[in-house]
Amino acid sequence: MFIQKKIYQLLRQSEKYTKTDMVYLIKGGTWLTMEKVISTLCSFLLALAFANLLPKETYGFYKYILSISSLLAIPTLGGIDTAIFQAVSRGYEGSVIKGLKTKIRWGILGGLVSLGLAGYYYLNDNNTLTISFLIIAAFSPLMESFNIYNSFLAGKKLFDTKVKYSTAVHFLSIASLITILFLSKNIFVILLVYFSSYTLFRFIFLVLTLKKSFLNKKEDPQTISYGKHLTFMGVIGTFANCLDKILVFHYLGAIELAIYSFAVIPTEQLKGFLKNIRVLTLPKLSVRTTKEIKTAIFQKMVRFALFIAVGIAIYIFLAPYFYNIFFPQYNESVFYSQIFSISLITSVAILPITALEAKIAKKQLYQLTIYSPFIQIALLILFIYFYGLWGIILARLINRFIYLSLVCWLIKKI
Repeated sequence: MFIQKKIYQLLRQSEKYTKTDMVYLIKGGTWLTMEKVISTLCSFLLALAFANLLPKETYGFYKYILSISSLLAIPTLGGIDTAIFQAVSRGYEGSVIKGLKTKIRWGILGGLVSLGLAGYYYLNDNNTLTISFLIIAAFSPLMESFNIYNSFLAGKKLFDTKVKYSTAVHFLSIASLITILFLSKNIFVILLVYFSSYTLFRFIFLVLTLKKSFLNKKEDPQTISYGKHLTFMGVIGTFANCLDKILVFHYLGAIELAIYSFAVIPTEQLKGFLKNIRVLTLPKLSVRTTKEIKTAIFQKMVRFALFIAVGIAIYIFLAPYFYNIFFPQYNESVFYSQIFSISLITSVAILPITALEAKIAKKQLYQLTIYSPFIQIALLILFIYFYGLWGIILARLINRFIYLSLVCWLIKKI
């Protein structure tokens, strides 16, 4: 008890330097960091299994199909998750069920498109893509929709429960995938296990969340509309984020896509840790005035950037040893990975982005989600044409710094 009291006092004293609610940050951040640590460990074990048990060509095709499935999941209105998170944090819990039904109803559209693509490839005698799209059609609408329980728990600041549920889903799904990799190298079996496991386990914990929670009937009439706005704003961004893998697969091949995927995995996993900042700050920023936000945001970004820079330096030094020990089959990914890790510094953009979401700055969010993806698409197409795989890495790196500059400019406009 004495130690806890001293830690509490130290955290409160540190707030004069950090200008941040450190007790809230550490309490919530500890749970969210724990979630990410376990998630990263599970993902690492899965990557280890893929690297050692699956041919590069099969793994490349697997990543390609997952990229296509992300595009087909757009109709599930992923922006509603953010809108629910924001609404629940302000006490409007009644929007959760309505949001879930809306996501499923719209998600059926993506399933129908996937069925249409399956039919197209069947008529063209491409059984591989036919079966792949049938699997996506069966699970994608529900798999994405059932994940809405995470937004509710985060909005209620029930970070411990959120972590337990999300970790269980991730662990059980990845355990299923690793198990099947030992038993089969068939891409269709792997895809079926991936989609069915995530769908099933998310459904179980969605039901558990709804049964344990007594939702009030308060609804924010803007929630669904705002969620649709966020989704439509993110359509081009989702396409841009999947385009790199699609371009590599079509122009360079499945093996090159596998090499590229292993090059960006460490940076994307590390970036995932930093995304927890959004979950912690959105409820806080939702009740702050615009003036308060604009006064403090850039100071926080500078401190955040210095912290990230140290992490980047450590990763660049350790990367060759890491790949040599765990992924010797992908040593050609090392230098790509070191260069791409520099993009982590742009993760400081999560602070002003969260501020824009908290203040429902639709105009600025639309500008952000339109300008940046178009720039990324142009860079990806241009750079892969001239520089191949290096072009994809450089295009994404340059775009992230452009994105950071754009976000800083937009936060001044609210």
